[in-house]
Amino acid sequence: MTIKLAKRGLIPPFIVMDVMRDANRLEAEGKRILHMEAGQPSTGIPKKAAARVRDIVDQQAHGYTVSHGIPELRQRIADHYRDWYGVKVDADQVFVTTGSSGGFMLAFLAAFAAGDRVALASPGYPAYRHILTALDVVPELIEVGADTRYQPTVDHLKRMAQLPDGLIVASPSNPTGTVIPRADFLELQAFCEQHGIRLISDEIYHGLSYGLEVTTAAANLGTGIVVNSFSKYFSMTGWRLGWMIVPKDLMRPLECVAQNLFISAPTLSQWAGVFVFDCHDELKANVAKYAANRELLLKRLPSLGFNKFAPADGAFYIYADVAQHTNDSEAYCRRILHEAGVACTPGVDFDPVNGRHFMRFSFAGSTADMAEACDRLEAWKR
Repeated sequence: MTIKLAKRGLIPPFIVMDVMRDANRLEAEGKRILHMEAGQPSTGIPKKAAARVRDIVDQQAHGYTVSHGIPELRQRIADHYRDWYGVKVDADQVFVTTGSSGGFMLAFLAAFAAGDRVALASPGYPAYRHILTALDVVPELIEVGADTRYQPTVDHLKRMAQLPDGLIVASPSNPTGTVIPRADFLELQAFCEQHGIRLISDEIYHGLSYGLEVTTAAANLGTGIVVNSFSKYFSMTGWRLGWMIVPKDLMRPLECVAQNLFISAPTLSQWAGVFVFDCHDELKANVAKYAANRELLLKRLPSLGFNKFAPADGAFYIYADVAQHTNDSEAYCRRILHEAGVACTPGVDFDPVNGRHFMRFSFAGSTADMAEACDRLEAWKR
């Protein structure tokens, strides 16, 4: 007898994780793989924060916390907006989450009903559309390109047959790394507010930009939601800790959903989050390494035949057009992994329409690994 599967579990995979799985399998067989597939810093939690976490491990039980996070962390996050952006955020608007992934789940559940339509850029982070689909919310892809720096604009929204219920923006973005210019960001934010469109601003790559100013939606929040994470700039991927800045009328609905789905973010991770705000010197040194990696790839990739890519304004990605090499980026990346030992992500993960001739390189690893990866690609392409 066959038992049916729920359709919400039949969403597409997050292909970057499949690539990582295959790379790890090859490593288990004894092969040395260079990782350019995942947006995961090669550095760990800053040393000073790690030492303080060790000091408190035996001092308390570290049981559940309230669902929206410990007061100490929520205040440190509010202070962060004052210190970085000159923006006043009330700690009562800060909601601590189990990574940004938990934040998106909570935000989508609390803000959108089944059948609502949420617009998002393509290429873009695949989990947006997959989570929305699993929740019976309709993702509406906005095809973006070099003419708008691979970002959605007010003109895109005006050209839609019907305005959406929500819009997701990411600046810097994944996979392109592009930043929305401040004037364009404010125009988008104002348009959404005027037309009843719930803006979800993914800001998990803030702190990782290379010259261009980034804008936080928290400065003019209105009905919008900011999602951020400790995984990228703060180098805490495995700690599974993030946060949201939300309108106060959403706090109680979010709390009720979080209580039932997650209870709370990991307690020890929350204390690590408190401590890591005192470690900007080490974290800025990490950003300098990413900047060096970026410069290395921008210099070497064109000589390897990857000479057409999105502006790498921020994050730690280069999104390259590989149409001159292949029309099947998934097979192409598989060949590079198995033949050159370099793990990269095919563009179909981020763009189901045009991604077959794009691929993403992550430069979150060490500079030595980036240089060796280029050497291997050069030898492979001969």
